[in-house]
Amino acid sequence: MSASRCRILHITFNMGIGGTEQVIRQLVLKSPRERFENHIVCIDSKIGEIGQQVSAAGAVIHPLQRQSGLDLNLIRSIGRIIKQNKIDVVHCHQYTPWFYGLLGALGTGVRVVFTEHGRFHPDRYRYKAALVNPLLALLTDNVVAISSATREALARYEFVPKSKIQVIYNGIQPLSVSSDEALAVRQELGILHGAFVVGTVARLDPIKNQKMMLRAFRVFRQQCEDAWLLIVGDGPDRGALEEYAEELGIKDRTCFTGFISEPACYLAAMDVFLLSSHSEGTSMTLLESMSLGLPAVATRVGGNQEIIEDGVTGFLTAPDNTEEFADAITALYKDKDRSHLFGNAALKRFNERFHVETMLDSYVALYGQTSKKAMN
Repeated sequence: MSASRCRILHITFNMGIGGTEQVIRQLVLKSPRERFENHIVCIDSKIGEIGQQVSAAGAVIHPLQRQSGLDLNLIRSIGRIIKQNKIDVVHCHQYTPWFYGLLGALGTGVRVVFTEHGRFHPDRYRYKAALVNPLLALLTDNVVAISSATREALARYEFVPKSKIQVIYNGIQPLSVSSDEALAVRQELGILHGAFVVGTVARLDPIKNQKMMLRAFRVFRQQCEDAWLLIVGDGPDRGALEEYAEELGIKDRTCFTGFISEPACYLAAMDVFLLSSHSEGTSMTLLESMSLGLPAVATRVGGNQEIIEDGVTGFLTAPDNTEEFADAITALYKDKDRSHLFGNAALKRFNERFHVETMLDSYVALYGQTSKKAMN
């Protein structure tokens, strides 16, 4: 490793909008340039908005275009980037970037770290994984899962030895929003004064199951005439969700904002954060809501169960159970004191476990750095 700077090459699909990209952004932006030199390979060529942000902060982006099948040219290209830039650590994010990143790193002597950021729903066995993955894991210095649930899935479905996998929770910089900024968002959206606002910030995708959220909101509205639902984000399900809200008769109280690059003020405009997913790793927006002291109602899947303390910082409900989800929202609406206590407990838990500095310290240790000062 270089005596002056640690050169890190992150390998990912792209640097568009998503949880993986947010983690890479945190790792890049929090690493001082005098101690760390950051490079990013996007194997699907798309740089995206987050890619532009980290590029402006000094990261070097290497867009490559993966071809179908086994792309030997991609492996060679990654190898050349490692050698030409004298990379010290290759940090692969998600399975396919791990496969290509590890093969590209073979013979270069660099340290290889692989982080699994989440799982597809439903998970399934693949016979090739049983043959290939134990060898890939053997050649990898460190394997990281972002939750214990993800660790279990890696071991069960990907045949990575559990003893090889460590858990590092995603961490973020806490958000800070004034009450005036949150009020301004409500006014901008036409939300009436004194309304009870529930909502989410997420990709509008079937795996997030926002259709169930809409159904639960319709049930909740029977208990709260002043209820509003705020849905921040975009994705392939947006059109269908807007039509579904119309069909359910709740379109007049449902705000679809589309994609918002900096949604902190929209989160702060909510009274309760909602997450209705079929599957989750570690939701970055759930962490953001906790950093603002918001209670949450989320489905009991994946990493949600390790982030939310059920009955302490929020409520966990069975996946795809409309009535239970609606009942949890209603309980927080009817008991404002309890909702306030949940929010305070969420902020405390965030600071103890999910602050960006905690995540950074863990990854720096894997990168081979021993001094905490390296990231300050």
